[in-house]
Amino acid sequence: MQIQAAVLRHPDKPFVLEDVELDDPGPGEVLVRIAGAGLCHTDLMYRSLPELPMPMILGHEGSGVVEAAGPGVRRFAPGDHVVMSYDSCGHCPQCLAAAPCYCDEFIGRNFSGMRQDFSSAARDTAGSPVAARWFGQSSFATHALATERNLVAVDTSLPIETLGPLGCGVQTGAGSVLLALGVRPASTIAIFGTGAVGLSAVMAARVAGASEIIAVDLHTSRRDLALELGAARALDGADPDLAAALGQADYVLDTTGVPGVIATAVRALRPGGSCGLLGVGGGPITLEPEGFAGRSIRYIFEGEAVPQAFIPTLIRLWREGRFPFDRLIKTYPLSPANEAERDSASGGCVKPVLLPET
Repeated sequence: MQIQAAVLRHPDKPFVLEDVELDDPGPGEVLVRIAGAGLCHTDLMYRSLPELPMPMILGHEGSGVVEAAGPGVRRFAPGDHVVMSYDSCGHCPQCLAAAPCYCDEFIGRNFSGMRQDFSSAARDTAGSPVAARWFGQSSFATHALATERNLVAVDTSLPIETLGPLGCGVQTGAGSVLLALGVRPASTIAIFGTGAVGLSAVMAARVAGASEIIAVDLHTSRRDLALELGAARALDGADPDLAAALGQADYVLDTTGVPGVIATAVRALRPGGSCGLLGVGGGPITLEPEGFAGRSIRYIFEGEAVPQAFIPTLIRLWREGRFPFDRLIKTYPLSPANEAERDSASGGCVKPVLLPET
């Protein structure tokens, strides 16, 4: 079928809205009409990875309505409302241990933009292949082909166009607090970087019952929002006295990926504390061994969440008024995807969501 998609043809060029021919769903695949797609930092990271296939349709926080299911699909049928998350194989030791975010095939299934047999699911008007399997979906489009494993069914009464960010950024921040780190009631947590991931962590820390939530960011507006969403203190990341102001915390979470920030985060841990790292692309980290004596540091994928179990939990918390993730969202038409990208990079918008005009 013919669809429209925001296509990136070169890392240094803007997105272009193009007509694209998309395959019918094959075995295990599901065709989803996209209602909304969040723009995540991982989508922008693609601009620094020119070795990946171009042209590419990005987008990995899609949500929408199932239009067709391929052979072998059992859990979804046309008309179902779904949130799209990361893909996994379902049969490796990590998947069988309920840790699909560490799937043996995670990189190939989510970062290649291609099917597992290296075929492309889409072609441009000249008949040339377009990579259309970013995180098992490529949802910057009117339609996307997903796999049965990276879909989560949701109630049809929910605002489907704004649920997409639950599939990655929101899930990553909240899951890192509630699942990976297991933040305890009456504990202290410092969260470095309050974009969508960091602010989701702030809200989750409040749900977990943390006694003090400290948010650190360079943007005044985001620090203010962190305070509204549950942080007790919001500190300027550029403050030369930041380390003294932080004190010591039971948990720290870095969403920036900046080596210097990570070093500050680790130094803020009290003995026995845990540090979670979420940011990408910042380069090597240098730490003195004695600096994390008695402390633990781990890099976390996708909040260590099983989407089919955790996304319904986040929706329940939102319905109870305890996890207002929708306050992070600003919507844009799909056609000016570049405006949403600029606003995200400048800090003018926490979580852009692109709405296709179908």
